[in-house]
Amino acid sequence: MNKIVQEIEIGNRKLSLETGFLAQQANGAVLGRYGDTVVLATVCSAPAKKSLGYFPLSVEYEERLYAGGKIKTSRFIKREGRPSDNAILNARLIDRSIRPLFPKDYLKEVQVIVTILSVDQENDPDVVAAVATSAALSISDIPWAGPVSTVRVGLKDNQLVINPVNGELAKSSLNLVVSATKEAVVMIEAAAHEVSEEQMAEAIEYAKKENDKIVAVIEELAGAVGRTKEVYEVKQLDEKLKKEVLDYIQGNFTPDFFEIEKSDRKKEIETFKANLYAAFEGKLAKEEMDKLYEEVLKQKMRALILKEEKRVGGRKLDEIRQLYVEVGILPRTHGSALFQRGDTQILTIVTLGSTSLGQLIESMEGEETKRYMHHYNFPPYSVGEAKRMGFPSRREIGHGALAEKAVFPVIPGEEQFPYAVRVVSETLSSAGSTSMGSVCGSTLALMDAGVPLKSPVAGIAMGIIVENKDYKILSDIQDLEDFYGDMDFKVAGTDKGITALQLDVKTLSLTAKVLKEVLDQAKKGREFILQAMLKVLGQPRPELSVYAPRAEILKIDPKKIGEVIGPGGKIINRIIEATKTTIDIDDDGKVSITAEDSQNLEKAVAWIKGITEEIAPGMIFEGTVTRIMPFGAIVEFFPGKDGMVHISEIAPYRIQKVEDELSLGQKVKVKVLKVDDSGKIGLTLRLDRVENDETQRPNPRFEKRGNFVQKERSNKYR
Repeated sequence: MNKIVQEIEIGNRKLSLETGFLAQQANGAVLGRYGDTVVLATVCSAPAKKSLGYFPLSVEYEERLYAGGKIKTSRFIKREGRPSDNAILNARLIDRSIRPLFPKDYLKEVQVIVTILSVDQENDPDVVAAVATSAALSISDIPWAGPVSTVRVGLKDNQLVINPVNGELAKSSLNLVVSATKEAVVMIEAAAHEVSEEQMAEAIEYAKKENDKIVAVIEELAGAVGRTKEVYEVKQLDEKLKKEVLDYIQGNFTPDFFEIEKSDRKKEIETFKANLYAAFEGKLAKEEMDKLYEEVLKQKMRALILKEEKRVGGRKLDEIRQLYVEVGILPRTHGSALFQRGDTQILTIVTLGSTSLGQLIESMEGEETKRYMHHYNFPPYSVGEAKRMGFPSRREIGHGALAEKAVFPVIPGEEQFPYAVRVVSETLSSAGSTSMGSVCGSTLALMDAGVPLKSPVAGIAMGIIVENKDYKILSDIQDLEDFYGDMDFKVAGTDKGITALQLDVKTLSLTAKVLKEVLDQAKKGREFILQAMLKVLGQPRPELSVYAPRAEILKIDPKKIGEVIGPGGKIINRIIEATKTTIDIDDDGKVSITAEDSQNLEKAVAWIKGITEEIAPGMIFEGTVTRIMPFGAIVEFFPGKDGMVHISEIAPYRIQKVEDELSLGQKVKVKVLKVDDSGKIGLTLRLDRVENDETQRPNPRFEKRGNFVQKERSNKYR
């Protein structure tokens, strides 16, 4: 074994990249260490099983519970199962960072497997995994135009922080991940609390400079390994036949192709290809004809934008597609909205529930609960296709997570809005920018549900066409502009700042200066979309839907939790049954109550407050007679809280038998006369009574029997 190690200080901590002693049968393997976080990244290639027409790259991000010293809590299954959403998102982050750097004509299968071996609760493994993957590809024989590096940037006390530890990240108003080569930025993923365009551009530039340092270290590692890259063959078409096919496509291309609607374009493409196949049947494979047709289509669309500043559909470079907004379209849901931008149509639905319905997430780093959830669905009919449906795809999980992080900063805190919130976006029709349509739909549906958002959020997808040093920035890109363009830059935010970013590129020409221009143009588009949304619904509805549950959070003394729960859960279960509520009590004394209606909620809240507050003389309650004795009655005024009403305190006149005035189950109003040192409560039905006022007592002599005070009969009444 020839162990090779390269190290660098990043964020005041040592980043180490090691190779030559683990997983030596892989094309490339690197062990990345950052603090006590350790990841193993491996890359392997294999001949493509068949001609797929695309590059078969797969990235697997393997979370191991042992990395954090955890064993799965399931009693029946202890092995790790399907990848978590977090693992899928991290795999996508790595994929998006490395994919643009593979040769366009390299079609061998490449598999990246990243295994998390140790986590230290401070250094997030995702960034280390991305760097280790880049290093593994760089030292391998797989053709690749890297290295690329990845860093995270936080914003704390208005200061940029490189690779903040988890404690710092929790307090940061920015969570920005940037991947970059020496030449350009290739991937961005960000969540932010309304960060300005200027601050965001500064953070991206800062990340680029830090990435340059790591790229240099990876280059040194690759140089030390000294492996030669694979030379691969590319199938070449006969030049004469290729020219013949291209001439046919150019000569028969529909002049107004980019002016017609998407549905008509789809039919036009099908008809054109059918004629193309017939014209060259037996001379060239359909797959090769498709490639040449796509090549012409791409060239024509890009030339139209670069030379004439005209876009698909005849739009200007910064023009937004036609918008349509409608809210409250589903009668029984808690909130709903339809957001349409051109041919992209998103239906978003909001459901509110008890905080106990938040998602419990078990990971290497422990457990956490998420109370705001966004799920994105992309059925095949949204693009006019018939396909098998199964589990949510990685793309669906990624788009849902992006929309979730875009809106999360404006969701009110649990104290102000004690609900779990689930948002679902159904893609009904797709023509580009469905994730940003989901952001807009989420805002509208949440406002329709009466969720008091801090600010409305809108999203827009930006594109760019680059040719040498010439470039054109596009606002609100649609399908063809995304497919044949050089960038998909999704920007979401409020009128105050950015809440989420996601950048994917197909070019290595994006400098920090160009990205700043894109952010500025995106801001104008975002504000235009926000205005259109707010014309339909200017602010959150003042009341929740009548079909939504009602919720409230109380804080009680943790020492009183036992009184609320009662022996064997007797008291809490009684409250839940009587009020039809859901009640959750945390160890710190936080009580979350959710009811079907306001009346039951108020009743449950009053009961819990009554059980936990200090009872003092003079307080008046409504209670129920639960027990009758010769010398008085027991009245329960809250579950588990009762007191003794002596026979002399039942009426202002002398009575012979308690049963003459009271019966079991009778509702009565009682007033607290006294609370003794042991907590025993003395009550009266005489609401005008004052404690220790002997003039109001018909018989002043008392004797104590058992746990209660009983009045002794005087001779004059015998």
